[in-house]
Amino acid sequence: MIEVTVLSQDLKDAEADLLAVGAFEGEPLGQLLRRDWGFINHVNEVCDKERFTAALDQQLLVHLPDFGCRRLLLVGLGNKDNYSPLLARRFGAEVARAANARHLTSAVVALPRGTVGETANLLAQGIALASYRFDRYRRQSDGPSLTDVKLLASDTKALRAGLARAQATSHAISAARDLVNEPAETMTPQAMADYARKMAKERGLECRVLGAKDCEKLGMGLYLAVARGSSQPPRLIHLIYRGTGRGRRALVGKGVTFDSGGLSLKPSTSMLDMKTDMAGAAAVIGAMSALPALGVEGEVHGIIAATENMISGDAYRLGDVYRGMNGTSVEIHNTDAEGRLTLADALAYALSFEPDELIDLATLTGACMIALGPRIAGVMGNNQRLVDRVLAAGQSTGEDLWQLPLPEHLKEMLKSDIADLKNVGERWGGALTAGLFLQSFVGDTPWVHIDIAGPSSASKAYEHVNKGGTGFGVATLLAYLTK
Repeated sequence: MIEVTVLSQDLKDAEADLLAVGAFEGEPLGQLLRRDWGFINHVNEVCDKERFTAALDQQLLVHLPDFGCRRLLLVGLGNKDNYSPLLARRFGAEVARAANARHLTSAVVALPRGTVGETANLLAQGIALASYRFDRYRRQSDGPSLTDVKLLASDTKALRAGLARAQATSHAISAARDLVNEPAETMTPQAMADYARKMAKERGLECRVLGAKDCEKLGMGLYLAVARGSSQPPRLIHLIYRGTGRGRRALVGKGVTFDSGGLSLKPSTSMLDMKTDMAGAAAVIGAMSALPALGVEGEVHGIIAATENMISGDAYRLGDVYRGMNGTSVEIHNTDAEGRLTLADALAYALSFEPDELIDLATLTGACMIALGPRIAGVMGNNQRLVDRVLAAGQSTGEDLWQLPLPEHLKEMLKSDIADLKNVGERWGGALTAGLFLQSFVGDTPWVHIDIAGPSSASKAYEHVNKGGTGFGVATLLAYLTK
């Protein structure tokens, strides 16, 4: 990971490959750097010649041969009246991409005046996350060259607190990305459980792993039905963080490490990216890893029912009926609606610990992605106060969430002739009926469901996100747990 620190000496004594400055429209460069350096007139001339106006995302690189920082990168932040701390993460990402594209190893970044810890937190996140690479299977790594970044600012105490939070958050998001990007051949349910155990030991968490026989004793018929078709044994992962203070919250992540669709087989193009169907589990594991460093209060449980959804002579069939841990029977009408079955038993398991609040994250439905696009997650829940807090957490981190309804009349679609429920409704409102199905397993406990089918992976890079697993949901969970 890149090391981001606060610059303790004067800028004139600093040496780096790059000096990066976030510029607002109409703000003099000398004011940005807090001093009338000899090179400023030269830079102003270059700005005029290149028509650099500091419009949002506009960039200008100027060489400074006689200065300790040998290049100056100006990044436009647009109108100062429209500035928000989230723009700092975008700025950090652009600095990292510019430096790495030129194979530069060190940078000094000048922060806007009045910068507080949250700006430093988000800027450092942008630098670290835009530099993320998953290249362990490449013969030659194209990893980032930028390793040393110093922030130039006056209030060092607030900045150091922000940087500590950035480090914990960036590590957590990068861990989630690693888990999602790993091929399903190696990221099996057992491998995920091993990873969780190792992480828990390093971070001072508790970790329990339940096998198929343990889950059978608990009556998890829905989860085990999905697991039947795979030669890889299922593993229910239970992470526990015990902070000071009161309160108990549970996070549940969908952990289908590969989803073939089962007997309701997916076409090849839809199956190609199904190693990412455990992105909800990755987000939960990533978030849990950061809780000790952030000093989160209360008790937090992270629960994942990990399995593959595969085809074999013992795979679960359409028309079969299975009973969940809470006693609800479900008739199978589509084996590709498997995530809600694993989540149903994981949610019931979470309720056995009597949490005050319950949140699940899942790459649950293509319908949600069709409705909201590739970058927005759908949010549903049975408690508006909790929904509002989750939405606010997402807004503070720049993760886009949109509330969807849970209409009572759509419950008719889930009625079965021979069981309590069937596992799919009709074609219309598929994200909503999936949410209604999960609602049947949470009782009166305040609960929020986040469908991350769209933003869990990216088909191309943007801002601080690279192509592949995004780690979406980690930042929102951490903001929810810490505020």
